[in-house]
Amino acid sequence: MPLFEYKAFTAKGKPASGQIEADGPAELRAKLSKEGLFLTGFNEAGGKAGAGRGGSGKGAGKGGTAPGAGGGILAREVDFKKVFERVKPADIAVMTRQFGTLLKAGIPMTEALNALVDQQDRPKLRAVLGQVREKVREGGSLADALAEHKKIFPELYVNMVRVGEASGTLDLVLQRLADFLESSVRLRSKVTAAMIYPALMFCVALVLISLMMVFVIPRMVDLFKDMGGELPLLTRILIVVSNFFTQTWYIALPLIIGGVWYFRHWRATEAGRWKWDAFTLRVPIFGPVVRLVAVSRFARTLATLLNSSVPVLSSLEIVKSIVDNVILSKAIEEAKLAVREGESLAGPLQKSGLFPPMMTHMIAIGERTGQLEEMLANVADAYDAEVEARVTTLTAVLEPVMIVGMGIMVAFLVFAVLMPMLKMNEVIAGS
Repeated sequence: MPLFEYKAFTAKGKPASGQIEADGPAELRAKLSKEGLFLTGFNEAGGKAGAGRGGSGKGAGKGGTAPGAGGGILAREVDFKKVFERVKPADIAVMTRQFGTLLKAGIPMTEALNALVDQQDRPKLRAVLGQVREKVREGGSLADALAEHKKIFPELYVNMVRVGEASGTLDLVLQRLADFLESSVRLRSKVTAAMIYPALMFCVALVLISLMMVFVIPRMVDLFKDMGGELPLLTRILIVVSNFFTQTWYIALPLIIGGVWYFRHWRATEAGRWKWDAFTLRVPIFGPVVRLVAVSRFARTLATLLNSSVPVLSSLEIVKSIVDNVILSKAIEEAKLAVREGESLAGPLQKSGLFPPMMTHMIAIGERTGQLEEMLANVADAYDAEVEARVTTLTAVLEPVMIVGMGIMVAFLVFAVLMPMLKMNEVIAGS
């Protein structure tokens, strides 16, 4: 195992160096990360070139330490994976927390970016951070460099960084951004985890029934035809469904694909988006959860922006696109216009009827007492907890409902298969 000499920073910004055994740069970064160190440069102790990006600011690892440096098929495979790699919000949250920690420790921005690039295990995010580092090194602002990668760093992120740079509180802004991103990731993870089991049950049931319709029922149909006589209604229905699966799938499949394409195209239009977003807010059971998630995101984002000294009008403009619902966005736009004319924020939100009374009441209290940011953060915490409770209750109800539904389908299959057999036994017994 190669021996590496490394240079790094601790979480408090103190320089550190030493030697450590690792299979390669990736494992070196992982080992140092576990010890709370941010790698800035490294060399292989045997004299082989392998200077890290941090010290020189050049590409990673000379002499074959960079991923894909060996060329050939391996390099093409790595590049192919990078094309389809997706940067997750959790990765951005971790990176933001590390960035804020480094700047808070007094490390210069370019040196902190060097450490982030060497610390990053995600190839796509590492490449993006490398481009951001070069832009900053050339004299550009960090916000402008991040704005060139809108798919990874949204408008909210860029605007908060811009305010942090202008006010000289970038380290504090990054810490607040990390808090916001981590909170969003936690909420999304809880909702996703709660829905996994019902979705898995549904998929398993769908696969099993499809297999029976395609492979089992057609053989039973041949047996029923040999019996002669009139088949029971349930059996005839089962035969029709089985024929649909086995004989008309080539018609149904294009229809399903076309229907999905048309729905996506329709929802992308302005009229379709308005109708769909209105439907998602009104649909029973799921509508209230969708509304709570959007309201919680609105409160959390607005609190984060105001805490970072972003003007209220600019904050409302940014938040308008965060809720991901044109009905709520319209209400926020009207509230922004009212605030511009000197009105309070709580009034227009209450008039829209889309925001819960508790939220508008808390906002009104926050405006009167000058603690709007704290009130919004409290509202977001409360609605996050309510979303989690509702999703947990929803999944608890869905499980028995799906089990009963599967039981009904199994009972239908059993009766549809057994009834003609019992009828045949009666005929044989009578003769």
